[in-house]
Amino acid sequence: MKTTTHIRRLLVVLFACALIARGAEEGFVPLFNGKNLSGWVPVNVAPGTFTVREGIIISTGKPTGVMRTERMYENFIIELEWRHLKSGGNAGLFIWGDPMTARGTPFARGIEVQILDNGYAAKGKNEWFTTHGDIFPIHGATMTPAGLVAKSGRRSFPSEELSKSAPEWNHYRVVANNGEVRLSVNGKEVTVGRDSSPRKGYLCLESEGSECHFRNIRIKELPSSSPSPDQIAKAAEGFTTLYTGVDLAGWRADAPAKEHWRVSDWRLECDAKAGTPPLTTEQEFGDFVMIVDWLSSAKPDSAKPGDVGSISLRGVDSALVKLDRAQSGSWHRLQITLRGDELTVEQDGKLLGEKRRITGTPKRGPIVLRAAGEPITFANLFVRELK
Repeated sequence: MKTTTHIRRLLVVLFACALIARGAEEGFVPLFNGKNLSGWVPVNVAPGTFTVREGIIISTGKPTGVMRTERMYENFIIELEWRHLKSGGNAGLFIWGDPMTARGTPFARGIEVQILDNGYAAKGKNEWFTTHGDIFPIHGATMTPAGLVAKSGRRSFPSEELSKSAPEWNHYRVVANNGEVRLSVNGKEVTVGRDSSPRKGYLCLESEGSECHFRNIRIKELPSSSPSPDQIAKAAEGFTTLYTGVDLAGWRADAPAKEHWRVSDWRLECDAKAGTPPLTTEQEFGDFVMIVDWLSSAKPDSAKPGDVGSISLRGVDSALVKLDRAQSGSWHRLQITLRGDELTVEQDGKLLGEKRRITGTPKRGPIVLRAAGEPITFANLFVRELK
């Protein structure tokens, strides 16, 4: 048994060495070293969502979210192999993406190259997807579809459906150059999109519901075409997630809290029933910037005045950010900056009031989420400590 294991490991090493040698000859370099996730950054997923085993990146599919490259790429050829373990499995390769997820969604702005198992067709095709190989812009990105175009006018569909069903391996080759994206599936080009923006950004692997495997990921960079600043994705600023999407790790959550605060994939939901306790981070923070999305189903024109929830900074009510009932009914993004005794709050990119000077707060303390009698949902909770 041990001999078989050693032989298998030796074959994996030899195969990896052969790939590295072949890649070096052709100008390709590995984007995955076959051993660990060096060079990759989890964005809004749990520590165990993406792992490595026997030269394969394994995505559990939970929660829905992404892992991105450490650095941006502009023009390139990327090759990878993928397979789903479950019929109808869903995943994706995102290119030219932002480093942080867009408001009210678990995905970042960018261009998605669909990785969808053939079994998904059992759910019925429509104008929004094929079984695999679609290319389309998401969450503020733009692209001109070419070739076979979806009825929606937003997606490029593959001219042929050439992917193999789970659990067989498939090969993708994506040529991304000067805003144009060309996808080959198992050796044949099938999908084209043009005039993409952004056209420089991060690459992401997607987790979306079920186990998916990736291997032999390599990239060859092509000469720059000098994109304008508005064609370049936002740069990473060092934010880390406060919410795993699979549990309440990192939060002080006793039994009463777990009765009212529910982990719902990329969303953190609170029923706000009587007796609902707040949810408090285990970690304490000094000066920081926090990003958080919130959504309340309360009627904005309700006779009840006031707030649907709040966020307490450093654990004290003197540094309180209230969530206005009048803004209920849609997703909003808060950017909260606390530096010393100065507090600045922006919502959806607009300053909420003037910069506030707060007194009586400790130098460090936790972040506390509270509901105020109405069901409320939080998502995309990120923090970056300031020095």
